[in-house]
Amino acid sequence: MMTKCKFIVLSTIIVLCACLLIKEAEANMQLTCPEFKNNQSIPKKFSCEGLDINPALDITGIPEGTKSLALIVDDPDAPIGTWVHWVVFDIPVVSRIDEDSTPGKLGITNSGRPDFHGPCPPSGTHRYFFKIYALDNVLNLKEGVSKGALEQAMKTHILDKAELVGLYQRGS
Repeated sequence: MMTKCKFIVLSTIIVLCACLLIKEAEANMQLTCPEFKNNQSIPKKFSCEGLDINPALDITGIPEGTKSLALIVDDPDAPIGTWVHWVVFDIPVVSRIDEDSTPGKLGITNSGRPDFHGPCPPSGTHRYFFKIYALDNVLNLKEGVSKGALEQAMKTHILDKAELVGLYQRGS
């Protein structure tokens, strides 16, 4: 009798774990760009050598219950430490952020301005991390917040996140 109970309990646990894994696999957000693939070069038009505008971003797999999105773009390869290129929050739940757009409220970047600051590495190839977050609420922060303040405010509200990495080297 005890063996039969152990078998039922074990079987139930296996089924529940399988269901959770399937649900998790379905809920994973993805962030892509029609202009470049993950770990590929960002076109010059989006850099300081071009038009210095944000690329279009496509978001799929946004989880149910998402009330807003937040986006941070930064460069961890900058000589003075991570350089923040774009901070956007309270973005409505959309599947696309258009090129050269302001999709939500703007935070402050290391350039001192609130808008998108495209890739502009002083030397070598740098990595630019585009990070999108699905949040369970609208943060209602004031515009001009820092990346750190945004990360602190959304810490307990993240339902899912996705990342896209673009590469850029000046003059190439």
